Amino acid sequence: MPTDQTLPIQSSSPNTRSRLTRRLLRWLLGISAVVIISLLYPNNLKFPFEFDRGQTWRYSDLKAPYDIPVLKPTETLEAELEQVKQSANPVYRIDQNVVRDARARFLKDFQTSLDSAKVRGENPDVIRNPERHRHYGLRVLDKLYNQGIIRARSEEERNGMATLITILNGNEQRERTLTQLRTPGDARAWLQDSLFYTSLKSPEFLLDLLENRFNHNLFYSDSLTQKLKTDALAAVTPYDGLVRKGETIIKRGETVTGKINQQLLSYRRLYNESLSTQTTFWSVFGGYAVQIGLVVLLLFFYVRSFFPLLYSRLKNLVFILMWLVLYALLVRTLELSPDLSTYLVPFCIVPIVMRIFFTERLAFFVHVAVVLTASFLTTLGYHFVFLSIMAGVVVIVMDIDTRDYGRFLRSLMLLFAFYFVGFIGLELMRGGSWSTVNYKIIAWIGLNVFLCLLSIPLIPVLERIFGFISPITLGELSDMNRPLLEKLARQAAGTWQHSLNVANMSEQAARAVGADALLVKTAALYHDIGKISNPGFYIENQSGPNPHEKLNPKESAAIIIGHVSEGVKLAKQAKLPDVLIDFIRTHHGTTRAEFFYRSYIKGHPEREAEEADFLYPGPRPATKEQTILMLADSTEAAAKSLKNPSQETLFDMIDGIIQGKLASGQLKHSRLTFQELEACRKVFRSFLQSVHQVRIAYPEEE
Repeated sequence: MPTDQTLPIQSSSPNTRSRLTRRLLRWLLGISAVVIISLLYPNNLKFPFEFDRGQTWRYSDLKAPYDIPVLKPTETLEAELEQVKQSANPVYRIDQNVVRDARARFLKDFQTSLDSAKVRGENPDVIRNPERHRHYGLRVLDKLYNQGIIRARSEEERNGMATLITILNGNEQRERTLTQLRTPGDARAWLQDSLFYTSLKSPEFLLDLLENRFNHNLFYSDSLTQKLKTDALAAVTPYDGLVRKGETIIKRGETVTGKINQQLLSYRRLYNESLSTQTTFWSVFGGYAVQIGLVVLLLFFYVRSFFPLLYSRLKNLVFILMWLVLYALLVRTLELSPDLSTYLVPFCIVPIVMRIFFTERLAFFVHVAVVLTASFLTTLGYHFVFLSIMAGVVVIVMDIDTRDYGRFLRSLMLLFAFYFVGFIGLELMRGGSWSTVNYKIIAWIGLNVFLCLLSIPLIPVLERIFGFISPITLGELSDMNRPLLEKLARQAAGTWQHSLNVANMSEQAARAVGADALLVKTAALYHDIGKISNPGFYIENQSGPNPHEKLNPKESAAIIIGHVSEGVKLAKQAKLPDVLIDFIRTHHGTTRAEFFYRSYIKGHPEREAEEADFLYPGPRPATKEQTILMLADSTEAAAKSLKNPSQETLFDMIDGIIQGKLASGQLKHSRLTFQELEACRKVFRSFLQSVHQVRIAYPEEE
């Protein structure tokens, strides 16, 4: 099981970077994440209540904080607007130039005809009273033209014009039907029918002058028609009633009826409009920054309290905060897309990937932080938050294994089942039924679960980018046919056998305390690869004279201690992950090459202060896994020095080594509890007792 202790240890001294500088960099990283995420939110203002028609009001009694004009139902308003569109009349404009031109031509022709009649002595009545005939002719023209003369009624009807039209004559507006209007031919026919029933003595005189004076003066205006239609649509009020300030809109526990739903919709609209006009960018940005900042702050405190080693590395914090930023961008993008749903976002990738590199606890906490951050972006409400957090719990509980594709697919199917049941339950809880369930959202959720397959290719990519190590890689590195392990087995057989024993001991102890068994087992196989360079100088590989007999204690200690730095060198050449290289550095901690130190002091008692030449460079173990490897390595090596040990002797040796590591401060940063240390002790006793075939000494019979 991966833990937070799978993180590499810095080889550089803590003095290379001041504690203050690292702290500032961490907080700068957190602030940067808060700013980036907050910049996505300023236009996403939300009404503080969630409601739906037929749902029970779960909030406290709601009173109107100000006068709220109640919106008409959307269907009603659309019906009224459609009716206005259908009833909008085409607009015709009377052209006064046509009237003036007809009057001018009539007066000119009248005078010409009058002069001619005087010469010929015709139409004496006209000659005696010309003003009467002139005024009558002008009145006829004004009457017909003011009523409006249309070009051709049949053509207008063929063009689909409405029967009722609006006529604009200057500032005057009136409505007429097409049947009430005359064409030029209708005007001439009317003139011929009516002129001879007047008191005029010479009607034929005017008939000759008027019957060819009629042209259409009504012209269709598309711009005026559209303006009139727009004005009519604007006149349709979207409101139907008013909720006075202080009036109760709905009480807690009441059902949201159609009328109340409209009042709530009206309140929400007015609320959002007032926010958008009264709230500045910076105030909204500041509000969201505070909310996101709280999430990031709690995440930092959690990591620092329970995963201090992880917290000390900037790249690990980058890895964690990266999920918050990426999912914020993803959710915001989908929210702005009308064709996609936020339910498409595969939040479960976060706990799947996080638990591969770290612990289930951290994976779940980061998942919750990601969902909380996204909840500020989406308009889906608490249903979305509940389903997303529930899905993360399912992923953690199911212990999804990306190495077993069959099991992984079965886990995803089970995840979809939880999603499906949870969504259906929420729909029914809101008063819906099977027939009203939005199955399109279920399809989006199915695609969401399918996208979780992306976690498989993501793991090796993130592994390389951030220097982590996954169970897949550990499984590959523990293959004993790997070149470095094969070389160790061939050139230092004793060391290889020792490494196998340490690997088995460490694996069993790690399982006993809930540490990463695969990690410590793989690390144990490589921890002594530095002995490849001088295998004969290590007792487990010796079969003849001891080469240390020809060296002084300092030279011998330098060779023995050097297998750590040599191992780091070989590991880097083989491109082993930093996590495994850290085990090579720490498996002796800062302990002393005791045998050679005592030999040196025995010959040079006055030079005891030169202890530094006999100390391993360290650092000390900083994780449970590294501590287990150190203890297993020391106890296994010491057990080989015992000749036919009894159980008591073996157990005393194990206890002495563990006590010595404690006394010298090697376990100071190990994070192992005394209870876990006791569990490791029992594993070491059982394993070494089995390997050395120690039997209990039975008392002799009397």
